[in-house]
Amino acid sequence: MIICLDIGNTHIYGGVLENDEIKLRFRYPSSSPLTSDVLGIFLKDVLEKNNVAIGHIEAICLSSVVPALDYSVIAACKKYFGLVPFDLKPHVKTNIKLDIDYPSELGADRLANAIAATHYYPNKPIMITDFGTATTVCAISKDSAFLGGAILPGLKLSMEALSKNAAKLADIELVVPETALGKNTETNLQSGLVYGQLGAIKEIIHRIKASTFANEEPVLLSTGGYAHLFEQENFFTAHIPDLVLHGLRLAWEGSR
Repeated sequence: MIICLDIGNTHIYGGVLENDEIKLRFRYPSSSPLTSDVLGIFLKDVLEKNNVAIGHIEAICLSSVVPALDYSVIAACKKYFGLVPFDLKPHVKTNIKLDIDYPSELGADRLANAIAATHYYPNKPIMITDFGTATTVCAISKDSAFLGGAILPGLKLSMEALSKNAAKLADIELVVPETALGKNTETNLQSGLVYGQLGAIKEIIHRIKASTFANEEPVLLSTGGYAHLFEQENFFTAHIPDLVLHGLRLAWEGSR
């Protein structure tokens, strides 16, 4: 068994995987002060409460977009598990070719998503939308080249920007409204946030398809914490919530 940790701006999203099966999922806020002891004790406690023996953990795999947390996370792996983690970075050799201007700038989570996507949909052009703190769109060619994409504010970030900068707007529950026509402030916000995000994604994908995949129909994948809001839209080919965890597993397996 292995532990995979995706260190994002809002949460550390993790899972315990055995082969290609996810045995356990968990989250821990990455916004709070995080030391190696706090994280190490949390991980051991999660495993213990779910009857996963620490001795059965063969490796720990990381993807991180929060450099300030990397030291604490790596130290926790060493101190509490006796393991030097596999840290996925753009320079690590994978099956993905990076056809972008500055490969070192690519987020490890986007690389992990690409690794998993090309594994599940080999020899096909793919576009991945990851609905997280930021919403990202990634374009991948049928020969597994990462071609680029787009980044825009995520749903929660957009909501927080409105509530902090508009006196009469407060945080709301992020759910799909029954109709796009809001009848009160809450449903107005839900409509604007959810359908505004969907409209932006559709436009970005439309333009990338026209310029990059003119004669091909790419597989459209959705993933990330808010992707479930768009499952009923019949726009994406598939929704794979744990894409990043499987990408980390595959990257680690390929490195052995």
